[in-house]
Amino acid sequence: MSELSRRSGVAIPTIKFYLREGLLPAGHATATNQADYDEDHLRRLRLVRALISFGNLSVTATREVLNALSEPLDLYHTLGVTSYALRPPATGANGANGTEGPGGTSESDDCAAEATTLIDRMGWSVGDTSPSRTALAAGLCALRKVGADFTADDLLPYAELAEGTARVDLDHLAGIDDRIDVAERALVMTVLLEPVLATLRRLAQENETTLRYPSTMEKTDEAKAFHEARRAPEPTAELSADGPV
Repeated sequence: MSELSRRSGVAIPTIKFYLREGLLPAGHATATNQADYDEDHLRRLRLVRALISFGNLSVTATREVLNALSEPLDLYHTLGVTSYALRPPATGANGANGTEGPGGTSESDDCAAEATTLIDRMGWSVGDTSPSRTALAAGLCALRKVGADFTADDLLPYAELAEGTARVDLDHLAGIDDRIDVAERALVMTVLLEPVLATLRRLAQENETTLRYPSTMEKTDEAKAFHEARRAPEPTAELSADGPV
């Protein structure tokens, strides 16, 4: 078990907990209180850690995902099980259900209809129970609350960019045959890569702002001297036999 802990980076008490909860199969017994753990255990352990630590899934939800993945699933269903188990990105939308929208329909119904319109316009194959479909509708309601009413037409360019990103995502999974490895890679990419992609968007926005709206304010000589002084390295004291000079 110590070797499994070393290779996976998971502490031994955590591994024992996973064993007790049935998330990790028992090792191959070699002697009393001793067992060997092979590559299958290592892959399974990495997936369990990814589901719980990165995906924020409960032990029960993790067990359900693992049970589903134990079935002879094809790649499509393997990715589907992994994706549906994850919580969609937070939208900040709460309490939209009771607000009445145009035509007497509830605001949440309007947002759901707009989300469906966008998905249909893109020609995407998305399940009716997809958590991401619901999250998109909730996000549109959150935008409406602050007066930013984005329609399917407004979001179409963003959806086209997202479609290209999805192709790149799946390209990274090409050539991985083991379903456990696929699930772990997909989960890590989804959870950990999302904030990286959001940061890249902000960096691109900063660059685009600089290109479109270059500053017309010139720094004064005093301001330039101030910034240059801040960038200058701190002077270091020279040592002599009697101490610093």
